[in-house]
Amino acid sequence: MHFAVITRVLGMLLMIFSLTMLTPIFVGWMFDEKTASTFLSAFSITLIVGMAFWLPSRNSAGELRTRDGFIVTVFFWLVLSTFGALPLMLAEALQLSFMDALFESVSGLTTTGATVISGLDDLPKSILYYRQQLQWLGGIGIVVIAVAILPMLGVGGMQIYRAETPGPVKDSKLTPRITETANVLFRIYLALTAACALAYWAAGMSGFDAIGHSFSTVAIGGFSTHDASMGFFDSGLIMSICIFFMIISGLNFALHYMVWHNRRLSFYWQDPEARMYLYLLFIGIVITCLYLYYSGTYNWNDSISQGTFQLVSIMTTTGFATTEFNAWPTFLPFFLLFLSFFGACAGSTGGGIKIGRMLILGKQGIREIYRLVHPNAILPIKISNRQIPERVADAIWAFVGVYLAIFYLMVLLLLASGLDYVTAWSATAAALNNLGPGLGAVATNYADIGSFAKWVLCWGMLLGRLEIFTLLVLFTPTFWKN
Repeated sequence: MHFAVITRVLGMLLMIFSLTMLTPIFVGWMFDEKTASTFLSAFSITLIVGMAFWLPSRNSAGELRTRDGFIVTVFFWLVLSTFGALPLMLAEALQLSFMDALFESVSGLTTTGATVISGLDDLPKSILYYRQQLQWLGGIGIVVIAVAILPMLGVGGMQIYRAETPGPVKDSKLTPRITETANVLFRIYLALTAACALAYWAAGMSGFDAIGHSFSTVAIGGFSTHDASMGFFDSGLIMSICIFFMIISGLNFALHYMVWHNRRLSFYWQDPEARMYLYLLFIGIVITCLYLYYSGTYNWNDSISQGTFQLVSIMTTTGFATTEFNAWPTFLPFFLLFLSFFGACAGSTGGGIKIGRMLILGKQGIREIYRLVHPNAILPIKISNRQIPERVADAIWAFVGVYLAIFYLMVLLLLASGLDYVTAWSATAAALNNLGPGLGAVATNYADIGSFAKWVLCWGMLLGRLEIFTLLVLFTPTFWKN
């Protein structure tokens, strides 16, 4: 382990993160708000602690190894979430405890979108902007963004990038150098955000709302500047724009790069994971809209608009709302939460188990059925005529097994805290899938659940964002052995 280099990197990244606390000061100045001292205090504390990490080890030399990358990734998310809570805890308008501020910060940075705050319409714009900015930074992954500047620090970044994107991700190294890779991903992310903001603004949102909601839409986060979320705008055009960008952001960013680089939209349909993702969205939309209509919940037009929006929002793990979907006929809320387990594509800003893993699991399940009939047959798993190594398939089975074990452990812990089963089950799904809205006592927000339950859900959100193994590997004795 290169602890000096790890400390140096963490300190530098923390100092960089402190700069993001200055932007809300400008927003507060634009709207004549008196919140500058809050953000200046948070900025100063974060910067000083970052310098305290960086200064003693600033001359340390060495290359990050794979294990170092895992430590930087996990500890940076933990540290970032903690210091990201400072402005929320110090803000007089919020009056949040440390636990609630930490919950909100973790939820923002992991793009979960679960909130403990109500009365958003009356809060200072600078605080609202800061919440949206947290999700935007977390969307592409603060660590992946920071990889672009690591070579300037004399530290290689590929190990961190691998640690941040575990699982079946297409061509994690898009270009020969990791700096170029991170820059390409960031440019695509920035372009999608700008396009989304302009579309929202043209559709009738204010400039502030357009920027804020573009942050949380492309990040698939779900935070809003209004308590009514997207329902506040009551606009079919804005809903349509939101649906489009949620679907786009749920696709693999490596696939976006391939389409842009080769100028061929057909790459989207040729990709098996993207195809399965779009099929599932379509089937889910049809089931949801028909059930809403034939159950008498809405008329035909509202069934299509509300059903399509909520299905896309929940399955992509965004978490925006235009209506109280938890009040729909019982089948639908659980059906939507079930689809959030599939989530978005690998390499996207979405959560869930990921479509890529589900695709391989499905093919492996079919293979096992064939083996019952032909036990001696050699039946490799193939995706786009490329054979999937047995090690990858085994790792996916292990991931799903551990995922389910952690899921029900969290449910039991939440039940022990006094929550009912529907609340505990849906809150766990919302946290682990980085979804946000739940059912029961957490249908509106998470303010009324106990501190212990919030701690459990914070760990669930981090496990979901880091895709479980990245965090759990640090708790194994083997990891710390030389």
